Amino acid sequence: MSNATFTLGILLCGLLVSMILFVLFGQITVKKLRKNPATKLELGMEFASGWDILNVAQSLALPLKLVRKFRESPLSFLSSNPDLLIQHTSKFDRILAFVFYWTYMVTSILLLIWVFLVLTGTLE
Repeated sequence: MSNATFTLGILLCGLLVSMILFVLFGQITVKKLRKNPATKLELGMEFASGWDILNVAQSLALPLKLVRKFRESPLSFLSSNPDLLIQHTSKFDRILAFVFYWTYMVTSILLLIWVFLVLTGTLE
């Protein structure tokens, strides 16, 4: 087995964990927020089905100061309202958001790096 294949296997395991966390976070936290009239319209813009799950996870996982800066930009309608989300989520929801978001981000970035390394012939 080559290094590229072994690395891909590890990355696909990370991707599987990320997908499982996506479903769990969506069903546990975002479903609750969608049903709440106070938070229903504050989950950010949904470009595709499930995009609001990523918006909510980003708002709960990134530092509050950075997310508030996003809310002050002209594109603020794209992101969710972090202050309102913190009021309507539990500590478990925020930990789940943190774990899901960073697992998703790290796996995505590493997969892109892997593709680049394989295409350039650096990783065989």
